[in-house]
Amino acid sequence: MVKLRQYIPRLAAGAYILNSGLNKRGADEATAQGIHGMAAGTYSFLGDVEPKQFTKALSTTEIALGAALVAPFVPTGLVAVGLGVFSAGLVGMYLKTPGMTREDGVRPTEQGTGLAKDVFLLGIAGGLLVDALSRKKWPPASRAGPRPGGAEISVRRPTFIP
Repeated sequence: MVKLRQYIPRLAAGAYILNSGLNKRGADEATAQGIHGMAAGTYSFLGDVEPKQFTKALSTTEIALGAALVAPFVPTGLVAVGLGVFSAGLVGMYLKTPGMTREDGVRPTEQGTGLAKDVFLLGIAGGLLVDALSRKKWPPASRAGPRPGGAEISVRRPTFIP
């Protein structure tokens, strides 16, 4: 079950990414070439992919990721990894594309501000992942004892026989 503290950033990021994917769905040739050119300029292996095919694949990826983020039944740890990988690619594009950052290589130029915002998506992914991985389990593995409400439990460690 998704916690409210997890669902709010999931909903914000998911709605944004889902909208982006839906907007790219019917991209014309000029738009597809622009999107592809930006990505291929940073990630050279994408140069061999046809611009329309790349844009359609990107659109499908964004729709799937956005839908997974807004769907409360998809585990938070899973969507956090997906969002982390996706946003790391976007931040990498921001950092590697000439003209997007100032001389220090981090702060955005006017042109780079649109891509610099993707660092927020990476931050949301990190927060969701830490939250998903740090949930406390009951009882702690190191001890057994009373549960809230007074019920006694015992913990048996598995024995492995070679």
